[in-house]
Amino acid sequence: MGDVLAHESELLGLVKEYLDFAEFEDTLKTFSKECKIKGKPLSKTAGGSLRDSRSLIIQKDLVAAFDNGDQKVFFDLWEEHIPSSIRDRDSLAQKLEFYLHIHFAIYLLKHSLGRPDKEDLDERISYFKTYLETKGAALSQTTEFLPFYALPFVPNPMVHPSFKELFQDSWTPELKLKLEKFLALIFKASNTPKLLTLYKENRQSHKEVSQQLHQQLIEAERRSMTYLKRYNKIQADYHNLIGVTAELVDSLEATVSGKMITPEYLQSVCVRLFSDQMRQSLAHSVDFTRPGTASTMLRASLAPGKLKDVPLLPSLDYEKLKKDLIWGSDRLKAFLLQALRWRLTTSHPGEQRETVLEAYVGNDLLDCHSHSQRSVLQLLQSRSEVVRQYMARLVNAFASLAEGRLYLAQSTKVLQMLEERLKEEDEDIVTRENVLGALQKFSLRRPLQTAMIRDGLIFWLIDILKDPDCLSDYTLEYSVALLMNLCLRSAGKNMCAKVAGPVLKVLSDLLGHENHEIQPYVNGALYSILSIPSIREEARAMGMEDILRCFIKEGNAEMVRQIEFIIKQLNSEELLDGVLESDDDEDEDDEIMTNTGKARRKGLASVQQSADEPLRRPITPGGHRTGYPV
Repeated sequence: MGDVLAHESELLGLVKEYLDFAEFEDTLKTFSKECKIKGKPLSKTAGGSLRDSRSLIIQKDLVAAFDNGDQKVFFDLWEEHIPSSIRDRDSLAQKLEFYLHIHFAIYLLKHSLGRPDKEDLDERISYFKTYLETKGAALSQTTEFLPFYALPFVPNPMVHPSFKELFQDSWTPELKLKLEKFLALIFKASNTPKLLTLYKENRQSHKEVSQQLHQQLIEAERRSMTYLKRYNKIQADYHNLIGVTAELVDSLEATVSGKMITPEYLQSVCVRLFSDQMRQSLAHSVDFTRPGTASTMLRASLAPGKLKDVPLLPSLDYEKLKKDLIWGSDRLKAFLLQALRWRLTTSHPGEQRETVLEAYVGNDLLDCHSHSQRSVLQLLQSRSEVVRQYMARLVNAFASLAEGRLYLAQSTKVLQMLEERLKEEDEDIVTRENVLGALQKFSLRRPLQTAMIRDGLIFWLIDILKDPDCLSDYTLEYSVALLMNLCLRSAGKNMCAKVAGPVLKVLSDLLGHENHEIQPYVNGALYSILSIPSIREEARAMGMEDILRCFIKEGNAEMVRQIEFIIKQLNSEELLDGVLESDDDEDEDDEIMTNTGKARRKGLASVQQSADEPLRRPITPGGHRTGYPV
């Protein structure tokens, strides 16, 4: 109760201010009367008459500067009292500011009785020219303002037909009226009662905290899965070690009875103790008949490597960066995008790279959460080929990391803009490659898979793959891998069933393509879509089994095994193939960044769990270990 009494006057003042703002006149009278009867004091809030009078003074000063042609005073007041968020993002404010600059630039021409002072006029024109080259450059693509960019270079604008309307008697009063209406609107909005401001701030704070907690929860779940995988690996190694130890104890007991241990037995034990990467080389390169060889290698494999001290990179001014990316010249944008990408891709894997990515995501570098009219993400639609390309490269770099994909996936407009760029880009092959690479990596996440299938991306892929010889190796491999990942979903299979003939024709042609890296993905797509009865019928009608058997004669053992599975699927009479249905699988989203940025192509074997389920998980070229063109 004591806390309430201590702040009672201020709280009552907030209520009074809100009632006055909302024009609850009768309620306000009753409220004030009851407070007076009960002896409750009403404090004057910051939003009272003092603030109103100050707002009126500012408005009068701005209008007076407008009338007097006092350019410096006007724009000093403008920048001080009009919030930057409105000046930079509100289209109405941007257009008004543009015309205000024109007003002051030609003020002397309209209001001088004789010949205007040349020095003063040149200074005003120069000021206007600087504005056009900096902040005003944002409107250079707008038809309405395009003629005015020539104004500083016209010797006598008064007689030029393009600027005739500027020198009409009605132009200045109309502009003044627009200014007065704008100022009244802005300062009315700034007089928002404190009670409402507190409510909005508190609500926004709760929203931000909720988003932050959600992000932390996702991160905790990801780490939990990582630790669970590590635990399972350690547990499997432990069981393996116990088994080897038991065998060695048996062998020691046998030596007591005079039985010898053969080098072959010793080799088999050591191979089981070493990691997968060393087993093959051990079998051929190590002489186990030499005493001490096996124990020396085992100790060496457990020796801890020297840890390098990797310093954290210095922090950046992300507000200035984003401002330059939006308003800067195309040359500056390209350099910044390249530097930001290199900062991520050349960082050391581990803490340094994680810190860089966390800073990018935490500062919303790509404006994925921004609702303003202009954002960094819109550089994908830039008129400059170089800017589009470098933006696509940066997005591809983000998509190469699990946390980067999570950040990009939170905004639906990212996928939409990438799909639009993919279908529209016909001038720059590298841009299309990077957009395609990003989309392929997006296909590791189920919600994005669903959206891509719904948007008809499968039809685009089928169309572009009809002429594979015209595609770069990167485009070909990522297109086929993306197609396979989408075909693992039942929605993707059903989409393929609508164009079964063209899909089967494209895939059967790709079976014989000279680029052997795509064969596992072609096989995977075929195996998956043949679970649909209508597609099986179409495949049988076109003689798919004979086509497949031709490749059995030419292929290697792994290729032969995969084709045999496809033939078995082709001849199946099942109505539903539940084994390959991926719609109930969890997100398959591992980190796929490499140091070099080049694809490590290991083939389909990297995602095959067993002979009974050869093609199941969505993958990236190289079996989860791929990068992007640097």
